[in-house]
Amino acid sequence: MKNLFKAMLLSPALLATSATIAQADELLSVDALSAPESLDQVTSVSQLSDVQPTDWAFQALQSLVERYGCIAGYPAGAAVLSAPAAAPAAAPAAPMTFPTLGQSDEPQLVAQARVAQGRGSAVYLGNRPLTRYEFAAGLNACLDQILAQVGGDGIAPGDLDTIRRLQDDFAAQLAALRGRVDSLESRLDTVESQQFSTTTKLVGEVAFTLADTFGDDDDTQTVFHDKIRLQLVTSFTGRDRLFTRLTAGNLGNSFATELGTNEGRFAFDGPSGNNVTIDRLHYKFPVGDDLEVTLMASLGGHHFYADTFNPGLEAGGGANGALSRFGERNPIFRHNLGGQGIGFRYDATNWLELSAGYLARGGFDSSPGAGLFNGNNSYMGQAVVAPSDSFKFGLTYIHNHDVPSGRRFNYGGTGTNLGNLAPGALISAGVPSGTANGEVVSDSFGLQFLWSPSSSFRLGGWAGYTAADLNDDEAEADILNYALTLSFPDLFAPGNMGALIVGAAPHLIDLDVDGGVDTDFDEDVPLHVEALYKLKLSDGITITPGLIWLVNPNQSDDNDDVVIATIRTTFKF
Repeated sequence: MKNLFKAMLLSPALLATSATIAQADELLSVDALSAPESLDQVTSVSQLSDVQPTDWAFQALQSLVERYGCIAGYPAGAAVLSAPAAAPAAAPAAPMTFPTLGQSDEPQLVAQARVAQGRGSAVYLGNRPLTRYEFAAGLNACLDQILAQVGGDGIAPGDLDTIRRLQDDFAAQLAALRGRVDSLESRLDTVESQQFSTTTKLVGEVAFTLADTFGDDDDTQTVFHDKIRLQLVTSFTGRDRLFTRLTAGNLGNSFATELGTNEGRFAFDGPSGNNVTIDRLHYKFPVGDDLEVTLMASLGGHHFYADTFNPGLEAGGGANGALSRFGERNPIFRHNLGGQGIGFRYDATNWLELSAGYLARGGFDSSPGAGLFNGNNSYMGQAVVAPSDSFKFGLTYIHNHDVPSGRRFNYGGTGTNLGNLAPGALISAGVPSGTANGEVVSDSFGLQFLWSPSSSFRLGGWAGYTAADLNDDEAEADILNYALTLSFPDLFAPGNMGALIVGAAPHLIDLDVDGGVDTDFDEDVPLHVEALYKLKLSDGITITPGLIWLVNPNQSDDNDDVVIATIRTTFKF
């Protein structure tokens, strides 16, 4: 330590002259600039315009100039650390040297640091923090120049011993620095030659699903399905994101046709025939620090911009969350899913978040009775309150309108036939055909909550109520759904998760028809019980076995219970 302190007294300016050399290994992304053409020998420290007699390093710089001639400068007088322009015989060729740079000179600094590292010189930047690597690089550069000038003669024996010891002490840091720079340059060259895009990242998901159903009247067959998603995520500013997704698969509507109900449909079903489509085209961008805007040109959904209170199970129709559509979120979020629209998410305070949006299913259609405002559409408002870090709840309101010629009112394939107000089921219950097939205007109200008392346990749930008017108030319907979710992150091993979902699918609880028309429908609660375990084999492979148990399908205890069993393997890249 005494020798090191003595060396610092000998040349403390070195502690301030090498503050950027080691930064080259972090910033090597700019081509080197051409070196200056000439240097002026500094014979007096007063020639350095950026060094004042009051500076703490003034005496050290003065000593380096007078004793060793170790300082050279540009005609403008900017300080540099290098060999003198005129050296004794056998002196090395004049090295590359660079002027003092400011905080705003990052690109030039990077380029000059690369050249300096390659030529054994250093950049003077005394106002920056100094790392051990930077000290080693600057010290080595100056000592090499001193030894080259005097050939080891004329230096006090104690100073020479200190110099040699310092060179030995920092040999490992210098070697590591050179190795890091070489490695980073090699990696940079590889990335530049092989990168897909400078602005776009590819995210892929492939799912294989083996499934079957079981029940007294079961006549389905064991099936093997696939689902593929290739999503391009592009950013133009670093804060925005453009989502372009290609999707294919052959799941269709899961077992809905064979079972006669949409209950239990897989969250990731929909595509059939393995035909590739562009199903999602969204653009998210911030406005200020607290507001995020989502433009949805294809496959719009309220859940894409609003909190659905179901982490780990909400996967946006992907194959890495809940098994069923019902298990992903409150079904009221699915009103007009698949349309075009806009959504806003605003952080009002650290405990209050507000969301609002508008969707038009068929908003691209310019025919009469369609388009953004005359076809099927819905708008949503939601307030999320977080009284603590572990608990939050939300209140949701959605107004939905479905025209007769459009796709009928439903919960995205999550409820019973009557809960979805399927015309055939309504007619069977006694509703006149014109009323059952007319437009539907509804108001839905949702209450959601999430409690996370620890990192290994989450309790969530929701309740949704919908009041619907059929064909200009010719009939009124009340629909209810609810659920409780329990999830256990890192169950048995990091990255795994167990989950249990218990609730009731959207089902009709009341139906009034004008004109004294009698209706007759079952009001049995269609229970939904779902259990799954996500087993993480690697960062890219997850296997999820699970069961879905449907009690009173289509809200009737006359229908036998159904069990859907599946093993889902998901590949992510």
